[in-house]
Amino acid sequence: MTETDQSDVKQVSLVAGPEMQGLFGRGDEHARLVEDGLRVRFVVRDGKLTISGSEASVALAEQLVGELVSLVRQGREVGGQEVRLALRHFSQKTEDTFREVQAELIDVSPKKRSVRPKGARQAQYIQAVRENDIVIGIGPAGTGKTYLAMAMAVSALLHKQVSRIILTRPAVEAGEKLGYLPGTLTEKINPYLRPLYDALYDMMEAERAARLIEQGTIEIAPLAFMRGRTLNESFIILDEAQNTTSEQMKMFLTRLGFGSRAVITGDITQVDLPTGRVSGLIEVRGVLKNVPGIRFIHFSEEDVVRHELVQRIVRAYEAYQGPPAEPGV
Repeated sequence: MTETDQSDVKQVSLVAGPEMQGLFGRGDEHARLVEDGLRVRFVVRDGKLTISGSEASVALAEQLVGELVSLVRQGREVGGQEVRLALRHFSQKTEDTFREVQAELIDVSPKKRSVRPKGARQAQYIQAVRENDIVIGIGPAGTGKTYLAMAMAVSALLHKQVSRIILTRPAVEAGEKLGYLPGTLTEKINPYLRPLYDALYDMMEAERAARLIEQGTIEIAPLAFMRGRTLNESFIILDEAQNTTSEQMKMFLTRLGFGSRAVITGDITQVDLPTGRVSGLIEVRGVLKNVPGIRFIHFSEEDVVRHELVQRIVRAYEAYQGPPAEPGV
């Protein structure tokens, strides 16, 4: 704290037991996270938490403590991840409270933990998928675009809102042609689709997922397999959409049938199309920006949630290389 900072002290009443343990964590690890993150100091005496530091930091810490205590009172288990997410939330200064973001819940399986958003943008994304037939999520890796779309698809199938899930992505990347790769067509395609399988198996038991794939209730296929089809009562996810051509994107969008929803995800800074080819994901922003029923959600490096280092890596590359160009524009 510099000499020009106004210091402040606030007190928060806490109930001994669950509230104190939930807020501070084992060995006071949660308290240390907040102290280091907001540059404040915590002191507990006679059931009261005293927060000291700069006026702005103390105000943020008081709000954060209030939000975490409210979660504990609701019976939620508050761990280190929740504390880190709360710190991220307050650093981004969003209009939604942390409790409102955490209230968004996606039920994916009776035997799996429900999926919750890890930030305000993810909560906005989930709400967009609930309210629109087509949602297009654009942003860097690690922002949860595909994972949350998968969770929404599995939840829709669980609640019988759709009769099947179709997961697809372009099968040709970085200039490689499938015909040059060894093995059968299935063996050639599977490595491209592996991330979709990984997300699916994270949402439901492996045996159930395998059975649904065998029955055709869940279909994982390259984008080329979508041509000529009309997909009714389906939840369709197009992943890695930055590697679609203009023609492929139009083809995919016109596959949507009655009772279906589609989520399109991609990172426009990672286009692997040959030079001179326009990315369908970049083009679609201008084509569909004013079409009712279609919602665009834009993620940034601040929304990266895989690991603290991932966010730092993205920022370091941007600082080194400058702002990313948008290929194909």
